[in-house]
Amino acid sequence: MDALKTFAYHLAYNEEDADDLVQETYLKAHKFIENYDTGTNAKAWLFKILKNAYINEYRKKVKRPSKVDIDEVISFKEGEEPKHAAFTDLRLEIFDNTMGDEVTIALNALPLEFREVILLCDIDSFSYEEIAKILELPIGTVRSRLFRARNMLKDKLKQYALKMGYKDMRGLKHGGHRSEEEE
Repeated sequence: MDALKTFAYHLAYNEEDADDLVQETYLKAHKFIENYDTGTNAKAWLFKILKNAYINEYRKKVKRPSKVDIDEVISFKEGEEPKHAAFTDLRLEIFDNTMGDEVTIALNALPLEFREVILLCDIDSFSYEEIAKILELPIGTVRSRLFRARNMLKDKLKQYALKMGYKDMRGLKHGGHRSEEEE
C-alpha cells in the first residue's frame, strides 16, 4: 500500500488525490478480482489499475470546465476581503520553497513518462518486463525511457552534487568511490 501511495503521490502531486487514487485502486481491484490471473504479480496488477485510474481522472479534469465561486467574484468587485483569506508568513513560505529535498524536486521535474519508469524501477523495484506490462509499453521503450530518465536526473542533480563537495563526477565508479588507479 505504501508503494502504491508513493507512486500515486508522484503522479498527482497532492496527498488527498493520491489517497483517493489508492482507494479507487483497491475498490476496482476488489470489483474486478475475477480478472486477476492467479499466480501473476499482484503488485504489478495493482499498479496498472492505479495508473489507469490516474489517466481516467486526468481526462475528466481536462474536460471539466473550471468552477468559480460567484460570491468571491462579487466580494472582489466590491473590494471586500475574501472569506477564506488566510495569514501567510512569508518567511515560512520562502523557507519551504528553498529547502526541499533536491532529489525529490529533480524527480518531480521530470516529464511524467520518465518519472513513471524511474519510480517503478528504482523506487518500487519492478523488473523491466513488469514495467512494460504496467505501462503497456514495449520493453525496449521501457529501457530507453529509463536510460533517458536517469541521464535527466543526473543533469538536474549535477549542481547539487558539486555544492555537496563532489568535485569530479566523471571518475566516480558505481557506489561513488574512485578506484585505486584514479587516486
